[in-house]
Amino acid sequence: MDPISGILLIALGSIGAASFYVPFKKVKLWAWESYWISQGLFAWIIIPWIFALIFIPKGELMPIISEAPSRAKFMAAFFGLLWGFGGLTFGLALRYLGVALGQSIALGLCAAFGTLLPPIIAGDNLFSTTGGILTVIGVAITVAGIIIIGYAGSLKSQEMTEEEKKAAVKEFALKKGILIAIFAGIMSACFNFGFEAGKPIETIALEHGTNPLFQKNPTLIFILMGGFITNLVYCVFLNIRNKTYTDYYNVSGSVLMNNLFFTFLAGLLWFLQFHFFGMGSSKLPAGMAVFGWSILMALNIAISNIWGIILNEWKGVKTKTIVVLIIGIIVLILSTFIVKLG
Repeated sequence: MDPISGILLIALGSIGAASFYVPFKKVKLWAWESYWISQGLFAWIIIPWIFALIFIPKGELMPIISEAPSRAKFMAAFFGLLWGFGGLTFGLALRYLGVALGQSIALGLCAAFGTLLPPIIAGDNLFSTTGGILTVIGVAITVAGIIIIGYAGSLKSQEMTEEEKKAAVKEFALKKGILIAIFAGIMSACFNFGFEAGKPIETIALEHGTNPLFQKNPTLIFILMGGFITNLVYCVFLNIRNKTYTDYYNVSGSVLMNNLFFTFLAGLLWFLQFHFFGMGSSKLPAGMAVFGWSILMALNIAISNIWGIILNEWKGVKTKTIVVLIIGIIVLILSTFIVKLG
């Protein structure tokens, strides 16, 4: 156990997660649905296999997949399918709100509901134990943080001109973005369920000599495959409806290579959050391990807002608005730890 190394590894994952949307700004002449599914192909299909082949003992990956219980593989993929709705709308939330506002709301709800939903589904009475009460309090604080950050977004909308909004976030739409971010946060919580469903796969991986640092990699293959299916169906629908399927062959070779490079980079950054999360959480002592997910979400929120400042998403707003935003972020980060304490 090495908690400092564990937190640093999780922090590396957070940097990737909070930064993954930035390379999209370098994509040229492609509609959102085109570069989103290109990123998804790399992040959810290609890269998980590459990392599993690299970090699982040579020749053991296919036997692990073959021996893993069919139910575990199916349920991991099923929860991945549900998470796919969250991943899809997460991208839309960032599209309409920007990196800072979109990630703050979606990730805060993801942390809260990822802990709240399992006991509700199991039929537990959350008010019968101290832990349950703390969980409910934590979720209530999350909602308070969302409201505060939403208020900051409302102030931003009032204070910035239409030109300033579009310069910061090209398709800024506060109401639509917040509704999408709330849905994204709730559905993204299914990723945690996928990890739980995939525990038997991890057990098989360990039996085949996999380093505990990388025991989650085989499970990720199934979770992310399910998520890719959801996103693929929607993006192909948009490609057909908007006639943007020509994006893939109507650009010059240099533009195509540029777009593939930056969507690959986005996909790699996105995937690294869970690769490093798996490594970092394995190094946390039992007493701290429960906070691993909260550490990831809290760091994601903090780093995404640093990117928001770098990308000038809040340029031109009043000091009061920034203060409200900071208060909301602090409340949101605090809530993730209270939820996990519960």
